[in-house]
Amino acid sequence: MTHTYLTLDSVSYTLPDGRTIFSDLSVQLDLRKTALVGRNGVGKSLLGKIIAGQLVATSGRCFRSGRVFYLAQQISTSKHTCVAELAGVKGIIDALQRIAAGSVDPCDFDAVGERWNISQQLEAELGAQGLGHIAIDRPVASLSGGEVMRIALVGAYLADVEFLVLDEPSNHLDREGRQLLIEQLQAWPKGLLVISHDRELLASMERVVELSSLGLRSYGGGFSFYQQCRAQEHEQAQAYLAKCKLQRKHAVQKQRCIQARAERQNARASSQASSANQAKILLGRARQRSEVSNGKQLKLQGVQREQLSQQVKQAAQQVEQAAEISMQAPGAGQGHQARLVELEHLELPFVAPAARTLSLVLNNTQRVAITGPNGCGKSTLLKVMAGLVQPLAGACKISGAFAYLDQQLLGSSPEKSALEQLRAVNTGLDQSELRTRLAQLGLEADAVMQPSGCLSGGERLKVALACALYADVPAQLLLLDEPSNHLDLVSLQALEQTLCAYRGGLMVVSHDEVFLQQLQLTHRLAPDSAGWTLAPW
Repeated sequence: MTHTYLTLDSVSYTLPDGRTIFSDLSVQLDLRKTALVGRNGVGKSLLGKIIAGQLVATSGRCFRSGRVFYLAQQISTSKHTCVAELAGVKGIIDALQRIAAGSVDPCDFDAVGERWNISQQLEAELGAQGLGHIAIDRPVASLSGGEVMRIALVGAYLADVEFLVLDEPSNHLDREGRQLLIEQLQAWPKGLLVISHDRELLASMERVVELSSLGLRSYGGGFSFYQQCRAQEHEQAQAYLAKCKLQRKHAVQKQRCIQARAERQNARASSQASSANQAKILLGRARQRSEVSNGKQLKLQGVQREQLSQQVKQAAQQVEQAAEISMQAPGAGQGHQARLVELEHLELPFVAPAARTLSLVLNNTQRVAITGPNGCGKSTLLKVMAGLVQPLAGACKISGAFAYLDQQLLGSSPEKSALEQLRAVNTGLDQSELRTRLAQLGLEADAVMQPSGCLSGGERLKVALACALYADVPAQLLLLDEPSNHLDLVSLQALEQTLCAYRGGLMVVSHDEVFLQQLQLTHRLAPDSAGWTLAPW
């Protein structure tokens, strides 16, 4: 029998402003490695915090059979945070040091408990993560985003808990780090819930739970099974909704026919009354019988129509209320090959000597993936090309308009709304059309008017893409740094379709191989011990 670690019983959560994020959620989580998926904004992270006990549900209950560790997707640190603190064991190590110095304070012994070798455990776990070169007292501020996430994962493994809740754990990991994460989670012997849009990570899970506008739905059999079931359910729900609408349409048409027939009968009766020799009382009774008969039929049709309308409403509720996302990619590239990028003996700062210098020529038909481990210079290369970082030497020339979208979208204007940003670059379309373009990206009407700094990472990426693709002069070159990190599965697929339709040059940094495989790439640019190599995809 599968042991149950966590049970959600009719859990609901309402924001302070009165908006209900989700309601009446119930599920049991056991030893099966489980993924939680769903659209951005549906409340996955909030639910993860409720499961971990970091947030209290507005109503309902959460039962836990042991301690739960929650790892947030945004890790908060300060410039004074060290590796041991990020891993969650600094308090124990400090107590051990005080005991070694002669402390007999019971609080120090309570802090240590049975974990007298925690320093050795931390160093061993860092070594297993390929981070053995990092000292446990090193400031976290000197590490890369990928290294920070991997150390936070070390803390999760060392937490000595019965259940892990990991929120987007692969976002900042390079290819090697993602593979290591999957292997370690496969070996994790206890309860596990992973909130993610990483399709490769999701494929390693044994069960998928989806949070949507319809509530919480559990699927067994892994991610591919979930995708098949989800597509079939959506198709069936859409077909049933179409059938209900057709039945209602036929009922409306029948009711109109009855009304038209009654009107013709009344008109004929009036005509007969003026020309016939029958007594007025007999004609009146015939008209009355006809009106009663038609009235009964109309009343019956009205009841049936109301029942069918209710049926349509119930059928519509079974179709998830999520706007379809579409992005229009203008033909930014020229009809013929043209030189777009020229890098001549370009020397990158902050990069190891082997990957410091490169020369490169790209035309507007080339679509390049820039891959390699964290810290090899991928993001630095894009920043130099975008003019945000000065090279140590060499020349960089880009012919034509380009757009650079970094991981944090720092180039956006957080104080301006999505509509204001798009109007600033597109003077040819009226406000209504600009709103339509943003709505097609899945941005709701209120989000369009909010300062973009208040939007989610995925929403800000959509705004930045809109400004690049819908500008008066569309970008002929897109420089994208990990664009898939903040997107849910539906938005990610829409981005893939958009980039496939985009006819300009493309240079994209990503560790997500599944994402890269969808982009119709022509080349891969990666560093090795001999320098940068551009090879056919």
